[in-house]
Amino acid sequence: MMERRTEHATHTVFNQPPPLEDYNVFAVDRPLTEALRREGADWAEERARAFGEIAGRRETIAWGFQANENRPVLRTHDRAGNRIDEVEFHPSWHSLLSLAIEHGLHALPWIEPRPGAHVARAALFNSLAQTEAGVGCPLSMTYSAVPALRQEPEVAAEWEPRVHRGALFGMAMTEKQGGSDVRANTTRAVPLSESDYEITGHKWFCSAPMCDAFLVLAQAQGGLTCFLLPRRLPDDTRNRFHIQRLKDKLGNRSNASSEIELRSAWARRIGEEGRGVPTILEMVMHTRLDCVIGSAASMRQGTAQAIHYAGHRRTFGRTLAGHSLMRNVLADLAIESEAATSAMMRLARAYDGDEGPFQRLATAILKYWTCKRAPVHAAEALECLGGNGYVEEWPMARLYREAPLNSIWEGSGNIQCLDVLRAMAKTPESVEAFLEEVGQARGGDDRLDLYAARLMEDLRRIDEAEARRIVERLALALQASLLVRHAPQAVADAFCATRLAGDWGRAFGTLPSGTDFAAILERHGPSGP
Repeated sequence: MMERRTEHATHTVFNQPPPLEDYNVFAVDRPLTEALRREGADWAEERARAFGEIAGRRETIAWGFQANENRPVLRTHDRAGNRIDEVEFHPSWHSLLSLAIEHGLHALPWIEPRPGAHVARAALFNSLAQTEAGVGCPLSMTYSAVPALRQEPEVAAEWEPRVHRGALFGMAMTEKQGGSDVRANTTRAVPLSESDYEITGHKWFCSAPMCDAFLVLAQAQGGLTCFLLPRRLPDDTRNRFHIQRLKDKLGNRSNASSEIELRSAWARRIGEEGRGVPTILEMVMHTRLDCVIGSAASMRQGTAQAIHYAGHRRTFGRTLAGHSLMRNVLADLAIESEAATSAMMRLARAYDGDEGPFQRLATAILKYWTCKRAPVHAAEALECLGGNGYVEEWPMARLYREAPLNSIWEGSGNIQCLDVLRAMAKTPESVEAFLEEVGQARGGDDRLDLYAARLMEDLRRIDEAEARRIVERLALALQASLLVRHAPQAVADAFCATRLAGDWGRAFGTLPSGTDFAAILERHGPSGP
């Protein structure tokens, strides 16, 4: 008689970290909560805390996955052959967008114009972007359209109340033959009256084409001009706004980005003829702020996911976070994230007050540097999850694909650097304001003092070929100044020891051995204090 073999379980699951969900995205982010109070929006803390709980719910996180798995679908015609130009979204997309509008992410500073309103919105926008960044595009463009609309008071009087009620704005500037060189645009505008025009042309990128209205650039008799172009005409019929196709993008998949044609589409002029670029730059400045916020959110989420995973996953008899080399990597990711968050919130405060010179230069500097750091940060954070990080069922693959977008959108790296050079040449007071901000940390760290002194010397002799190097150093000086003034000693010391001194420039995880890893990781873990 043969001996019966004992059955062994072949699929007992263990040593797999639980998903990071049902947590308060805002409340556990100490650098963000501290910055909210510090930068003048303490009045919004309870609101941000309540929204952070919603953003971290399992259901909300699931909406993000669903919106990306069920991508937008273009319907150019109905079944009878009538042109409809509609994009269908999964219900999860509408749930996320409705949540954001309900909490004012599309227009909070315009609905509640009070000190700290831009800072409060930055914190809310940051929390949602950690859950799903795809809905950020229409929210950002709507928020940013209002300053441009205000250059035409009659138009603003009509459209601002609509924005308050949830109307959404898009933007259509670039064309395939020009890209960032918008003055090469060939779209034409023919006047119908003093303020009304018909626009004919082709736009290579138009994000969120289901928005209610768009700011568009077109060539008028007086030169490149900005226009408001609604999807529907005043009599509620369709405008001649035709969606040709949706872009098949690397990331940002839940959001519809499109190629459009305008065929004698009705539009209203915003600003003077020939002043299209300065007019729409009022919008672009605010969307660039949102690029910084979104990239800071990416780094925070990557840090949270990496620390969470490493705190649960066991290897070689201990958790991943128990290995000194992994602790170095996690702490390095954390200080990069905190530097981005602190700078992002300081920049948002500049939009609240009378800080035009600082805002002008700091926006371009931080748009360049923060957005440049997000992709490398996402790659390292993903690696902390190993093979699981590379699988679509986990959040890191989506975060990795999303990370390059903010560096491209609203002017890629070289455009930002050229903008910095332009600001330094045309508005020297912006340099003075920026260096004054950095100088507020003078005496707090010898490495920063030396770095700032050398930077001031180098600013006297720069050319275009050195622009990236100079912009990087300006960004690091600002981040270091903020950390020296406001962050715990462990964070500020680690940042200055690597970013300002030593041989930094290598991969994450090269902090000096004397770094207080425990203090940094305790501060940045997603389980909260």
